Amino acid sequence: MKRRAALPLIAASGFAFAADEFHDPAPPKAEKLTPIDTPPAKANPTVRFHAKPKPLAPGAVTHDWTSFLGPTHNAISTETKLLHEWEKSGPPLVWEMRTGSGYSSPAIAGERLVFFHRQENREKVECLRAESGEKYWEFRYPTQFEDRYGYNNGPRASPVIDGERVYTYGAEGKLHCFRLETGQLYWKRDLAVEFKVPQDFFGTATTPLIEGGLLIINVGAPGGPMVAAFDKISGRMVWGAGKEWGPSYASPVPAVVHGKRRVFVFAGGESRPPAGGLIMLDPKNGAIDFTFPWRSKSYESVNAASPVATGNQVFISASYKTGGALLNVLPDGKSSVAWTSNEIGTHFNTAVYRDGYLYAFDGRNEPDASLVCVEWKTGKVMWRVNPEWEQTLTFNGESRKQTLGTFRGTLLWADGHFLCLGELGYLLWLDLTPKGYRQHARAWLFAARETWSLPVLSHGLLYISQHSRDMLNQTPPRLLCYDLRGSG
Repeated sequence: MKRRAALPLIAASGFAFAADEFHDPAPPKAEKLTPIDTPPAKANPTVRFHAKPKPLAPGAVTHDWTSFLGPTHNAISTETKLLHEWEKSGPPLVWEMRTGSGYSSPAIAGERLVFFHRQENREKVECLRAESGEKYWEFRYPTQFEDRYGYNNGPRASPVIDGERVYTYGAEGKLHCFRLETGQLYWKRDLAVEFKVPQDFFGTATTPLIEGGLLIINVGAPGGPMVAAFDKISGRMVWGAGKEWGPSYASPVPAVVHGKRRVFVFAGGESRPPAGGLIMLDPKNGAIDFTFPWRSKSYESVNAASPVATGNQVFISASYKTGGALLNVLPDGKSSVAWTSNEIGTHFNTAVYRDGYLYAFDGRNEPDASLVCVEWKTGKVMWRVNPEWEQTLTFNGESRKQTLGTFRGTLLWADGHFLCLGELGYLLWLDLTPKGYRQHARAWLFAARETWSLPVLSHGLLYISQHSRDMLNQTPPRLLCYDLRGSG
């Protein structure tokens, strides 16, 4: 590992650049919606209901999950009194829904859940009752997206709910704003066409960020804007910022540094030579405080893990022999490097910060992935493990043992422990501390590859996206709702 502590290296390109003068290429026409009755929840033919969830335990703390990475944009939940032990099959299954293709996770506000996926040649937005899977409404529109590398062709970004509106950003860069209660369309934009953004390696994947009255997106237009903010009511562009980097697969995150509200964007799309890095900007006007180049030297590479901010520091990381970096944000808005390390290179999973340490899955591919604990202050690796176990598999009536594990898993901290979802469908409760790793509970929910979306936890229910067909049971892609409510 290479570490540098508190070096006076100042991150390019300086401080307090005013937002660039970009013009909105195609302001949308916001629709004046006709008042209609709120549709009731109806039976959903694609849902199989298993069992009603338990009541919440007395005094249980719950929250909505309105955007990717949860209510505080850091994969940390404040929910309490959860179920920490389960049968071999896992926590009780409440309902399951057959889905199309995609890599998104749901967004939840109150009793409403919004899920975004693709069926045949249409991207589909569905609003369901969170506890039962019953359907309130759906909206479809055509898509021709094809993944260049053979992955599925569905949307990658998760829905975002803000009050009575919900926003979706499709794999082709189509942005929609709906009324949450009825599914009526307020406005839509085709950002890829309007800003002349070519299709990137795996399509559009960044989840927009609601910040005050704005919807902030790493648009990555050639020649700029690199980042754009849209009025969340009208859809019109308010400001654009930056010119040098394209769209990444990471999502913008908000933070307060030195008492000021800021947004971190980890940008960088397909380019020759490959270029990208971190931007800190003022969400009020798009003024860029600093940029910090951080991108693999490999052409076919991505920046996909979202920044992790705490205090006046921010951590970024990428795979493809890139590694991680911790930056100090200085009072004048510039930045310096606290340390860099080639021993923590997260691929698509975002690291989780707890009590002075980072926990994350390092590694680009399934076989070389490992779970690491890194001291936030110094970058020192406290430990590294490969969660693995022997699993008996049965194919065509023949059984054999095979070593399986979490591989490139995702982590969610909740109720004093870490929920871990492995990319082959394993769900685990883990105790992770600087002293070591301990497995508390484990279940194999399904044997499906590409289980890459972070689980969603809301009101004691856990939602997991199965993105591909189960290799053993042949069940199709599904959205699954589990009862994680404890007894008190």
